[in-house]
Amino acid sequence: MPADARLLESALFKVDESSLTGESVPVEKDSSALLVADVPLGDRVNCVYMGTTATYGRATAVVVATGMNTEMGKIASMLDQAPTEPTPLQVRLAALGKMLGIVAIVMVGIVFAAGVFRGEQMFEMFLTAVSLAVAAIPEGLPSIVTIVMAVGVQRMAARNAIIRSLPAVETLGSANVICSDKTGTLTTNQMTVRRLYTLDSSLKVTGEGYSREGRFVMEDGTEASGVPPSVERLLTCAVLCCDARVKPVSVGSSDMELIGDPTEGAIVVAGLKAGIEQSRLEQSSPRVAEIPFDSERKRMTTVHRLPESYVCCTKGAPDEMLEVCTHVLVSGQVMPLTPSLKEEIGRTNAHLAEAALRVLGVARRELPELPADISVGSVEKGMVFLGLVGMQDPPRPEAAAAVAECREAGITPVMITGDHKNTAVAIARDIGIMTEGSIAVLGSELAQMSDEELDAEVESISVYARVAPEHKVRIVSAWRRKGKVVAMTGDGVNDAPALKAADIGAAMGKTGTDVAKSASHMILADDNFATIVAAVREGRVVFDNIKKAVFYLTSCNLGEIMVIFTAILLGLPRPLLPIQILWLNLITDGLPALALGVDPPARDLMKRKPRGRHEPVVSRAGLVRLAVYGLAIGGLGLWSFAVGLGWPGELHITEERLLHARTMCLLTMSFAQLFHAFSCRSELESLLEVGPFTNRALVGAVVLSGTLQALITYVPVLSRLFNVVPNNGVEFAEAMGLAAAVLLVGEVTKLVSRRVTRKA
Repeated sequence: MPADARLLESALFKVDESSLTGESVPVEKDSSALLVADVPLGDRVNCVYMGTTATYGRATAVVVATGMNTEMGKIASMLDQAPTEPTPLQVRLAALGKMLGIVAIVMVGIVFAAGVFRGEQMFEMFLTAVSLAVAAIPEGLPSIVTIVMAVGVQRMAARNAIIRSLPAVETLGSANVICSDKTGTLTTNQMTVRRLYTLDSSLKVTGEGYSREGRFVMEDGTEASGVPPSVERLLTCAVLCCDARVKPVSVGSSDMELIGDPTEGAIVVAGLKAGIEQSRLEQSSPRVAEIPFDSERKRMTTVHRLPESYVCCTKGAPDEMLEVCTHVLVSGQVMPLTPSLKEEIGRTNAHLAEAALRVLGVARRELPELPADISVGSVEKGMVFLGLVGMQDPPRPEAAAAVAECREAGITPVMITGDHKNTAVAIARDIGIMTEGSIAVLGSELAQMSDEELDAEVESISVYARVAPEHKVRIVSAWRRKGKVVAMTGDGVNDAPALKAADIGAAMGKTGTDVAKSASHMILADDNFATIVAAVREGRVVFDNIKKAVFYLTSCNLGEIMVIFTAILLGLPRPLLPIQILWLNLITDGLPALALGVDPPARDLMKRKPRGRHEPVVSRAGLVRLAVYGLAIGGLGLWSFAVGLGWPGELHITEERLLHARTMCLLTMSFAQLFHAFSCRSELESLLEVGPFTNRALVGAVVLSGTLQALITYVPVLSRLFNVVPNNGVEFAEAMGLAAAVLLVGEVTKLVSRRVTRKA
């Protein structure tokens, strides 16, 4: 359609509006329909819209809107108005950088002033202050964060989640709410026959989508021993009355490819499950005439030649089918259709419809000879009712488990769909989105709510049906006003504004429009809700590892500041020279921090509550642990320095003794920080519970960094460059013993933290 238009005439006219409304099947249009004001976009059957596609019939219309005034144009305007905001991680890291900068300036200023005041050379104290400033700021953090997110991108790509914006990797891990489309994301987007009803038998049909894999199950759950004759007659007649074709995706495959109407495709596939081949039927009973479906009759009829007669096969809306039926098939016998039997069929139809199944009635009529006039009046009368076929676009097999994992992880799943309310609610209940106490809301009801009313109700609404594009943006905005991090999925042009407005927009890779993909941060290559949950897990791993690296770098840097600051306050010489401070910063900001960035995921990762939008990288409890570890590293370094000067006896501050003391301090500080990396793998779990060797990259990084430290200590050229001297065995053992004590500090700190957490 080149523009929005009002229909003037229409004949069997159908339009595919999936890109605009999310409707999974073509919409039947009616030019004669008169609608009340504020009808939802998906229910405006007397209008057509730019960007949609005519699929059947013909119509004449008058243009009412073009360009930016069309429904597509309104969506384009909404996309332009959506602001680009920083991700939660960018906000958190900016706040952390600001805090570290202020702390570094204050402490470095104090160290410089204290050193000059006690008589140190101003230039030497200036170099020391600059070195401490460099050490205080984890300058390796940006590169580590980028590498960790890049690794996350690779892992997500392997799980069919393609990331378009690098910061979106972590944003997924922060998600509190996932607003998901229904069709194709939570469901297979392949109509499937679920129930078959005759007056003799009632069967459930298993299997998903267009696959001939499936079984027939009795109402009590036991598998049917073969297909009952009445069901076989029902399916045979229904398959003959279908124009759709299915063919194997590949040679020998049970998965089928559909050509034609999804409803008819479901019937043909159900026939295959019963051993009824459409091609064989058409050879033995070739079609000789047909009466197409129309919106008034709501039926379709085909006429087939048998060896000695003809048979008419009709399918359509059950109520309309009963109007042309005078008999019914019971126990293989044709019997009159009594009012009681008609009432029983009506009750069954209502029961299937309440279960959100699309129900078709099937009937047949045998003719001794072909009528001269094939018309509705001559054919669709005196028919024998065979039964009902109930079908739906079924939930994906993995959707329920993915929703359950969401809830366990503290994430709220919400369904937003352009489909009808009853269908949406039934699917939502099947997969666990709709729970006790939650409600479903129509787009028309949402339009009447103010933002304040929506904010008050949004946490209790699990399903939104028949929604317009602007409704989706309002829903996302309402959750964000609650301080939640929102992920949004979609595939159509109508989803694009909400995809852009959400913290993380996920477009469908198979069925998604280019507009939706361009507005999104991530593309789901398999259009699967479970992929979003898997991506959330990876996002949490990314943030968890970034948090470990931040915690490790900051605590190490705090230890370096504390050892210099305390020594100057105590009137001792500087324990570390500027070049030694920079060396410490180099070996700790490098490989160990990067190795923490690829740490395996924690066991309870998806059982934790999501982080708040404004929650800092390091919590208040984390700041306490940070101070404890920083003081421990600084204290152990100062202890080692004092031992090198002769403590606990009289201190001997000679040039030679000072070299040995600084060497011991450097050894202790470097190895304490390397050992501390193992403690940073978990905030609360003991190192033995986590497993000291489960992160091989960290083990390798510690070994390599430790080797580099040994080289600058014992290789003469390097030792002179770094102003250190080789230690004897006793001094080296003392330095290593003090360094290893940081592990004990870590275990005690975690033990206390666990008890405090349990008590809380």
